[in-house]
Amino acid sequence: MSTDLAFLFPGQGSQYVGMGADLPTAAEVFDRADRLLGFALSRLCLEGPAEALDDTVNTQPAILAVSVAALEALRERLGPPRWVAGHSLGEFSALVAAGALTFEDALHLVRERGRLMKEAGQRSPGGMAAVIGLERETVGRICAQISEQSSAHVGIANDNCPGQIVISGDEGALQAALAALSAAGARRAVRLAVSIAAHSPLMAGAAAEFRKVLDGVAIRPPQVTFVANATAGPLSDPDEIRQALGRQLTSPVHWNDSMRWIIGQGAARFVEVGPGDVLSGLLKRIDPTVERRTTAQLLLEEG
Repeated sequence: MSTDLAFLFPGQGSQYVGMGADLPTAAEVFDRADRLLGFALSRLCLEGPAEALDDTVNTQPAILAVSVAALEALRERLGPPRWVAGHSLGEFSALVAAGALTFEDALHLVRERGRLMKEAGQRSPGGMAAVIGLERETVGRICAQISEQSSAHVGIANDNCPGQIVISGDEGALQAALAALSAAGARRAVRLAVSIAAHSPLMAGAAAEFRKVLDGVAIRPPQVTFVANATAGPLSDPDEIRQALGRQLTSPVHWNDSMRWIIGQGAARFVEVGPGDVLSGLLKRIDPTVERRTTAQLLLEEG
């Protein structure tokens, strides 16, 4: 085990048409995913169309499959990490990497998670927005004021890094919060291209149903340290992991605190395992002194 190495796994927003095409291990992982899901996820990842790939029902298994293929491609070269963490959806990839979930069970879970989240969004319309340039405490206070005034929820969904917060909630409350945050000095306060209020109470129905799905899946103790979004700290007990995954749909993603905890334990090298470079960008804002590499960078070095 590499004593200073952490693997990070991306969530929704990192997908793009063509992802996985540069991974030598993708064909085998895609084949397994296609058979398990009963449709050509591989074609959707490699050829699109983007509109179908961006549908959360498809995005979630697609990112998981590509992340696991990236893990297989990098595992021999890098060896096992000491820590793993995933951003929201990425937690399921992290648990596969830690040996706590099989790929097959993780794929089933994220497909159901995507379906339930989409249905919850249709029942309780809402959205999400990025807020740049304000501190977490300020954003939280303003959202709490708007929620009280409107009797509708808006609050912090992702604490990504210093100066970058994502909020989530009811449509009307979200619009009011964006106006108030802009007036408070946010450098940017913009809607994200999603139609669900993830990591908010609007996902309560989906979370209740997802807990039932989780109860039917075996979770084993992680073989490396797994750091959870919900707690910003390590979880090793399978029941505690199951509870955290159930809470995750309605609770914030404490990414900033999670990364600071891992760095505080001695991590100096981080690899973003999967599509894109979103997490590497966040990590640069959290601590620019640690080494950050993406899957694409490492594959390019291998030639």
